[in-house]
Amino acid sequence: MRTFLESIIIKKCLKNLLIRSGAAFLFVSCAGNKLEKQIDFALNRGVNQYSYMMKKLPENRYPKTYFADKQKFETSKSDWWCCGFYPGILIYLDESAKKPVFEKEIDRVFQDLKKEQFNKTTHDLGFMMFCSFGNANRLNPSPEYAEILMNSAKSLTSRFDEKVGCIKSWDAKDDSYLVIIDNMMNLELLFWASEYSGDKSYYDIAVTHANTTLKNHFRPDFSSYHVINYNSKTGEIKQKKTAQGYADESAWARGQAWGLYGYIVM
Repeated sequence: MRTFLESIIIKKCLKNLLIRSGAAFLFVSCAGNKLEKQIDFALNRGVNQYSYMMKKLPENRYPKTYFADKQKFETSKSDWWCCGFYPGILIYLDESAKKPVFEKEIDRVFQDLKKEQFNKTTHDLGFMMFCSFGNANRLNPSPEYAEILMNSAKSLTSRFDEKVGCIKSWDAKDDSYLVIIDNMMNLELLFWASEYSGDKSYYDIAVTHANTTLKNHFRPDFSSYHVINYNSKTGEIKQKKTAQGYADESAWARGQAWGLYGYIVM
């Protein structure tokens, strides 16, 4: 799914490069034109694929994965952490197209997704709401979008604990307070909320979470742990481990990318 987003970013950067590079323009123009054609092809193919896929989606369901060998299309409800990617990609595709084609589908999805603004059971509201409503508000700012995003930020900060210094990622039945490196990707929502509302507390929570993560999630070689298990009563570290990587002391590639992106945003 990220291929289309990357293509859009590359296309914009490429155009800026060709415009600004002066004498270098002649050198790269042929390669640039070829690359632009490839990007346009990928984007057009994306529009076609998503146009087909949206017709196959059941009501109030979100694309999750496809099993080609079984020709089975798996979907999710709106509370799944990737639910914001589908409308977000539709917005990016419309933004890059000469004529928007997904406006009705985006509006339809938003009517279902907006209830997640009050979801206090997940740390992934940045993925869910900023990829979707955040991009919509970026292109067409509106009080409705802003209200949804502010409520989402409030829900996210409800999972912050000053004693630990982090936003809780996963709930636990015992005194465990689980924080994963992925959570760095959700802090951008809080920066937006602080800038929009003028309330610095959102900014402070994001920075505190990032500083605590920087202190405890990274090894001397700068690779990161996936999960840090804090004691919810004392804030002390109970365990450093992985949930999706190869081993507790291995560097999980996707988590390393989450952290890299998150700290660039910081």
